[in-house]
Amino acid sequence: MNRTVAQLTARSLLGRRRTLLLMLLPLALLGLCTLARILAGLDPGIAAELDGPLAPDLLTAFGIAIVMPLLGLIAGTGSIGPEIDEGSIVYLLAKPLNRYTIVLTKLVVAIGVVAAFGVLPVFAAGVVLTGEVGSVTVAYAAGAFVAGVAYAAVFLCLAVITRNAVVVGLIYALIWESLVGGLVPGAQTLSIQQWSLAVAKEVFGDGAYRYGIGAAVEFSTGLVALLVVTIGATAYAGRRLQTLRLHDDS
Repeated sequence: MNRTVAQLTARSLLGRRRTLLLMLLPLALLGLCTLARILAGLDPGIAAELDGPLAPDLLTAFGIAIVMPLLGLIAGTGSIGPEIDEGSIVYLLAKPLNRYTIVLTKLVVAIGVVAAFGVLPVFAAGVVLTGEVGSVTVAYAAGAFVAGVAYAAVFLCLAVITRNAVVVGLIYALIWESLVGGLVPGAQTLSIQQWSLAVAKEVFGDGAYRYGIGAAVEFSTGLVALLVVTIGATAYAGRRLQTLRLHDDS
């Protein structure tokens, strides 16, 4: 970790315009969950559903499947992509800093942003939906955290590899994870979303299926896949940054 790199990255990620963008998704999540809670107070049928599978379904469909990948995309690419695009990364690379340290520092900051704008809102949404800090809330907060870490690492790596990282990331997050992963059973096993749901299911414990909490992979498979993808993407980003030459226009 390097404090100066961390401060510069945080300042870049938390600019006024980007902060507003980061706040939109969690506010939408909390608004949706608050509406569901209000409707549950008016309709006993909705209240019964909310005490059953409806709360996990909402947290899966909006929190894990939409909020976390998009926040990971914003934080992961935003932590280094603008510096590469503008060419200002050369000033950082000119410093006597290990480039793996640069990547790791930027990843830690991106994870902090994802945790603040993604994991905490998912936790709060769980409390709003269930009315307690119970198994559903804790399980989905854990799932959101591991998903956010993996997404941030993958999208940071993408930003180092290509200047079209946002487009490629959107295709991955919205088409592969949501569309292909939702329709093609085999593709679900190659999904960060499913790996993180396996963690959420494990944290929930017994009775997960009764609440509709399931994943396409077992916990051990999901955890190993998350670790491999996170570590692999971080290591590869550091390697690519090592080969990025000063004054390299590519």
